[in-house]
Amino acid sequence: MSILLDKDTRIVVQGITGKTGQFHTRLMKEYGSRVVAGVTPGKGGGHFEDIPIFDTVEQSVKQAGANASLIFVPPPFAADAILEAADAGAKLIVTITEGIPTLDMARVMDRLDGADLRLIGPNCPGVITPEIGKMGIMPANIHKKGPIGVISRSGTLTYIAVNQLTNLGLGQSTALGIGGDPIIGSSFIDILSLFEEDGETEAVVMIGEIGGEMEEEAAEYIRDNMSKPVVGFIAGQTAPKGKRMGHAGAIISGGKGTAEAKIAKMKECGITVSQLPTQIGATMSKLIGWKQ
Repeated sequence: MSILLDKDTRIVVQGITGKTGQFHTRLMKEYGSRVVAGVTPGKGGGHFEDIPIFDTVEQSVKQAGANASLIFVPPPFAADAILEAADAGAKLIVTITEGIPTLDMARVMDRLDGADLRLIGPNCPGVITPEIGKMGIMPANIHKKGPIGVISRSGTLTYIAVNQLTNLGLGQSTALGIGGDPIIGSSFIDILSLFEEDGETEAVVMIGEIGGEMEEEAAEYIRDNMSKPVVGFIAGQTAPKGKRMGHAGAIISGGKGTAEAKIAKMKECGITVSQLPTQIGATMSKLIGWKQ
């Protein structure tokens, strides 16, 4: 059983008529994900291959049974797309879109406060549970079913860690990117709590980066609440202060958010830290005593 996806996850793709939406919709279908609908205002009544297109998410829920939304909508309209999916009753919303204005996301999070749903992203690669399905843009071929949960602020580093775990024969229970923006729908702690409760996850890889205090908060949560071993890695160890590195949230400001502080906190809280991204898989393998 996945922490987020299962065989009953029925996906509507918002922005399905764009090239990116179409490309990744095909890949999701090939992997076995249940894509039941697409949404593009003004193009309702059409089809993308055999997938019906609706004008609204509400129509896709009522007529196609969608219960999860994947968003490829351009940045100026993405916040409203998230709220539309929430209002229509989607229980899982994964937002791939990069560049959503921070104030727009602040408005979204205010509206969704207390809502019975899970928002992943924005600016993330999505979620995959090997042999169950995927919602997002991650390459499915590098994933393998296994006992290691992977959670990351970086899409690329997610793939690097996953590929190492697969090559070692360990595999993943679920792998997801939570996004690199200053305001995101789900934090490390939100997902770590799901991994802790998941019977198919035996250990977790957590990949953070400079900027903010999310990793320090997660480290304290792991120390106080998790029974499963965790391997951590922090990206941006050579980043100069005041310069954004990649993600909008990856910036050291006011002397806070440094890689050194995050690594020290993780070690203090009992997390095994990999010093290099190329050693994440090997560090996990050693930690749990895995022999290929």
